[in-house]
This record gives sequence, structure tokens and C-alpha cells, in this order.
Amino acid sequence: MALKTGTTAPEFNLKSTGAKSIDSSKDLKEKPFILYFYPKDFTRGCTAEACEFRDQFEAFRNLDIPVFGISKDDIPTHERFKKEHGLPFDLLSDPSGEVCKAYDALIPLIKMPKRITYLIDKEHRIKAVFSEMFESKGHIEAMLKSLEK
Repeated sequence: MALKTGTTAPEFNLKSTGAKSIDSSKDLKEKPFILYFYPKDFTRGCTAEACEFRDQFEAFRNLDIPVFGISKDDIPTHERFKKEHGLPFDLLSDPSGEVCKAYDALIPLIKMPKRITYLIDKEHRIKAVFSEMFESKGHIEAMLKSLEK
């Protein structure tokens, strides 16, 4: 189950690629954004999803909506993944899985992030959600469709 649309998005403060941290209550205050959770850098499905966000990134940038990918991978692994695939957005590291759990994006028994994407509005309420483990392109399409509304 994903968090329901209309509910308040949990706040977070995570280390990010680019030698910084992202604090949602400060850095993203009154700003819409996209969070996409994924299992692991350099895996086939996660690479396809990241590259699809990369290929569609211009649409999000034109709407001034930052995109953030979150997994439990560490920052050095995220940095290599970002560089190898030319990702124009930051990746956030959630090694404890605490933020993944808060967003109901953690598979309970194996403690691995699920593939789930949230569109968060400027009031930090969940505007749209797409949760499909094996449909990486669908996440981007669903977010773009939600933004058209």
C-alpha cells in the first residue's frame, strides 16, 4: 500500500549526491517535487527507470519540479550511478530505510525499497502516487499525466 493522495508527506533530511543534504522542510518549502523510490543502483529495472526520468527530465524542469531518487545505496554508489547514466537530478541515500518506511516504500520482510513514485504538491501533500514494481516507464508517465491536470 502506498500513502494516500491528499495526506501530508512525511518530512525527511537525507544525504544527497553533490556533497549536500536535502531537508524537505527547508530546501523544498512551498515547492512541489517528485520522489521516486527504487530498490538498487545498477540493476536493470532501476537503471531503466532512472534513465527514463533523465530522458523526460526537461518536462519536470520546465515546470520547476525537482526530481529525487531514493534508495538505501550509499552516496559513493549513487555518485557512480548518476555519473555513469548522466542523471540530471539528485539521488538521496536512506541507508536505514527510515524514509522508505515512512513513505510505505519498504518491502517488509527483505527491507528493500519498492518501486513507488510520489508527486508532492507545494503544501507537501501527496498529489499523485504510482506503485508498480515491474513497470518503470509507467512511473514517469503517471507523474506527467498528473501534472497536466
